[in-house]
Amino acid sequence: MKRLPLVPPKRATPSARGAVELVLDEEHLVRVVEEGILAARSSLAIMTADFKMTLVPSGSRRGARSIVEVLARLARGGVEVRLLHAGVPSAPTLEELKKHRHARLGIRRCPRLHAKVVVVDCRAMYLGSANVTGAGIGAKAAGRRNFEAGVWTRSEELIDSVLQRFDAIWEGAECDGCGRRDFCPAPLEEPSFGA
Repeated sequence: MKRLPLVPPKRATPSARGAVELVLDEEHLVRVVEEGILAARSSLAIMTADFKMTLVPSGSRRGARSIVEVLARLARGGVEVRLLHAGVPSAPTLEELKKHRHARLGIRRCPRLHAKVVVVDCRAMYLGSANVTGAGIGAKAAGRRNFEAGVWTRSEELIDSVLQRFDAIWEGAECDGCGRRDFCPAPLEEPSFGA
């Protein structure tokens, strides 16, 4: 099989209204986490198929913190954080969630969810392949990261469309006709925090 020469992708400048910027591999850590999640001031909507205990830069001198701690810190600072994920969180993730519970940190599970989206303050959005895991968002070492691709945009039309879809799933508009009731005995279940 003849191999095609590797050509580096051209980067689009997101300054034009509605333009998108390509985000690849380890660039996810800067664009999605540092310039996205950590920069949220009013709202953060995240859709991810897989949600794991992940250490990310915290935006402070303390170095890396767990993604749950970062989301809880944002919630305590007034940011409405909504995380929609598909899988059952790991035991360490559930422990972190118990430790950092907050009224503005909402987490729901929908087993059919496969989208990977981060919407920051309803003004900027990542849409791509990366789950909120260390390997997905580029927080792992070079040899342990996934090969990921996505786009970063400020397109109001795209963001509004994705947020409408997010809200429909979040509010349970898809539950009655879902057909996956056997896998989701409690529609849009919140994580079980126990006593």
